[in-house]
Amino acid sequence: MGVLRDLLRDGKFRLGFIIICIILFLAILSFFSPYDPTRWNLVPRDLPPSLQHILGTNSQGQDVFWQLTFAVRNSLTIAIIAAFFSRIIAIIVGLVAGYRGGGIDRFLMGINDSFLVLPLLPILILISSLIKGRLSFIGLGLILSFFGWSWDARVIRSQILSLRERDFSYTALLSGSKTLSLVFKEYFPFVIPIVFSTLINNMSWAIGMEMTLAILGLTNLEIPTLGTMLQWALSYQALLLGLWWWLFTPVVTSVFLFVSLYLLSVSISEYLDPRTRIQRIRVIKE
Repeated sequence: MGVLRDLLRDGKFRLGFIIICIILFLAILSFFSPYDPTRWNLVPRDLPPSLQHILGTNSQGQDVFWQLTFAVRNSLTIAIIAAFFSRIIAIIVGLVAGYRGGGIDRFLMGINDSFLVLPLLPILILISSLIKGRLSFIGLGLILSFFGWSWDARVIRSQILSLRERDFSYTALLSGSKTLSLVFKEYFPFVIPIVFSTLINNMSWAIGMEMTLAILGLTNLEIPTLGTMLQWALSYQALLLGLWWWLFTPVVTSVFLFVSLYLLSVSISEYLDPRTRIQRIRVIKE
């Protein structure tokens, strides 16, 4: 709670935290939805926002508000799966390559650089088109995690290479510290800010990639996500028909989601950075 209290003193974190809490609240509401998100013609079509339907209804006979709750929940699930598993790969590759060096470093960085130069969007389009009908949002999250770790692994490796040459590393080795103890006790605290900031950034990337694939019609459109909501609204030409609430709902929600994740990433990175922490301590003492 002390950490959260310190973070909430930062205006960027406070704003991002409020927005993300509202979005998470929408996701929780999906469990109490009176409608099945996969069924059509449950409510009258093309109704504007009202007290009965807060965000109106769409041309498929669905309540846009309750559809949004499922979309937010599924999009966040995809992002969390992609970010979590890609962080595991990035941490392992970055730590091992940075600490061991030599042939292991060259081998791992060769694989890493291969992923870096891959044209991810065409590859994801190809994979999605091949398994379009069988691609669940969990499967999409795992696929994104497989391609979303390489840049962050290189950043972690660079940090470890820098730490390995510092005096405390030589002191720990001369005192008989084991490799695992040195890596996790001495190096890992310096890596945590990178892991957290890249985790949130990777969530943003995963959500954006899912929306791109959905707009192209390459995901399972029966599963409500922010991307599929936008794709259906575009397919039905919602804006031309004056159904602005159908189109603007996923767009505005996505913008707020991206902004909140960015603010959280920046503020958490600054808070966990040892250099800014020392500056905060000096300010408090003065």
